[in-house]
Amino acid sequence: MGLLSKLGMGKKSTANSTDVVTPYQAIGGEKVAHAIANRFYDIMETDPIAAELLAIHPQPLDRIRHVFGLYLTMWLGGPNEYEQQRGHPRLRARHLPFTVTPALKVQWMYCIKKAMYENVSDIALANQLLAALDQLADHMVNTEA
Repeated sequence: MGLLSKLGMGKKSTANSTDVVTPYQAIGGEKVAHAIANRFYDIMETDPIAAELLAIHPQPLDRIRHVFGLYLTMWLGGPNEYEQQRGHPRLRARHLPFTVTPALKVQWMYCIKKAMYENVSDIALANQLLAALDQLADHMVNTEA
């Protein structure tokens, strides 16, 4: 099931056409998607709650900020520059070299929740996106320790 189906979004009929409203469009497009990605890393860098999460990320964060912005844009239903530049996301495989614990997942969700709520004015949509991201983050956990 795709993100649009999970969020109950998709085709909206009008008198003349059928348009697909993506979460990407609903939040405000590229500017907002990249603002979420950048704010996510700002929070990670400055909030002591995310110190352990920050420690496993390559420094400086400029490159990964950009990559996360591309991924988030694609994931939300926007332009797919991520796959054009980096290939299939293979998120689980890309995260396997790192020890991803439930505690790190909680820190990741803490950062993304703050970033999402600061940048998405539609709280119901933000909550739907966060629920989907929580499931995705669960899939990245690869150890209980």
